[in-house]
Amino acid sequence: MAATKEEIKELAEHIYDLDAEVYVHLGSSLGRVFNRDRERCVNELTELLTTRPQGHLVRSELGLIANMARTIEDKEERAMCMTEYNRILNEVMSLPTSFASGDVIDPILAKLNSFNVANRFSNDDHLIICISWTYGSGGIDVGFKLADKLHINYYDADIFAAVLKRLDAEKDKTIRDAAGYAHVSEELQQSPASEFEAVTHMSLKDHIKYFSRYHGLNRQDAVFFNQSDLICDMAKKEDFIIMGRCADAILTNNGIPHISIYITAPIEQRIHRAIEVNAGLDRKKARHFLKKLDKKHAHYYNFYTGRSWGNANNYDLCINSASYGIDGTVDFILRMIGRDKDKKKSE
Repeated sequence: MAATKEEIKELAEHIYDLDAEVYVHLGSSLGRVFNRDRERCVNELTELLTTRPQGHLVRSELGLIANMARTIEDKEERAMCMTEYNRILNEVMSLPTSFASGDVIDPILAKLNSFNVANRFSNDDHLIICISWTYGSGGIDVGFKLADKLHINYYDADIFAAVLKRLDAEKDKTIRDAAGYAHVSEELQQSPASEFEAVTHMSLKDHIKYFSRYHGLNRQDAVFFNQSDLICDMAKKEDFIIMGRCADAILTNNGIPHISIYITAPIEQRIHRAIEVNAGLDRKKARHFLKKLDKKHAHYYNFYTGRSWGNANNYDLCINSASYGIDGTVDFILRMIGRDKDKKKSE
């Protein structure tokens, strides 16, 4: 039975209240995800929860709340907040309109698979999983669910940009680095490939501004180097899953242990999912949309890493998500890294 508008609004209120509770336990240093008035935020959340194409925004906001909740020092308070988070997440995931309701699984291929278990990290290493994916393959859903199963932080483009803003806000306001995080956070919220889109009608003043802001680097280079520094700094402190951002190549170049995964699916499954998630797309538009995105992502990744995006030689694991489905792909990865037993114990 579908949830009523009143039930969805009540769920939105619980999300807002959890954010407020986490903020109370942490204090003001990390701020809040929802820092506007309650009524406005609840109404916006309610709308997002009832609009399928915007479900990923709710997922990012929940992910950011969970990331902060895991930093609460008091064990009882942390457990209380994480218990509420898990309850809310289960309710959100059960909504047919919150995230994509359909899977990407191909039942015929799914029957042909067997799992191979491999151990990758020692007890002294941070568990860092870098996921690259093609749009429509369910990669984002896999990354989010995997982080939740492992109880580690999850970073997508939206959360990454929010972290950069928080870090910049904590700096001394009287001493600003001209190439600081705040200047690139907006760019990071866009698709990485958008950095290659031509900037038109730039005046001499604009050229001087960008030259000064990024210490002579062009804008896309400055964005890449700033995000690289943050990824390496995070890798020394915590376990996490990061979606895209060329993180696999960045960590490799800095000698930091990680697992790199590439998730894709046959074009027909991807087209079907793209149509389901994006209202107004027909098959022809969806096919064109996917090919255009693939080309842009490959251009960005290849340019900054010197590698070939999607080439199996560059990843520890390449997965056809249509062979397993989203949940099956999550289970496959858990087995590969030897965390499937931990998962069972926590359930």
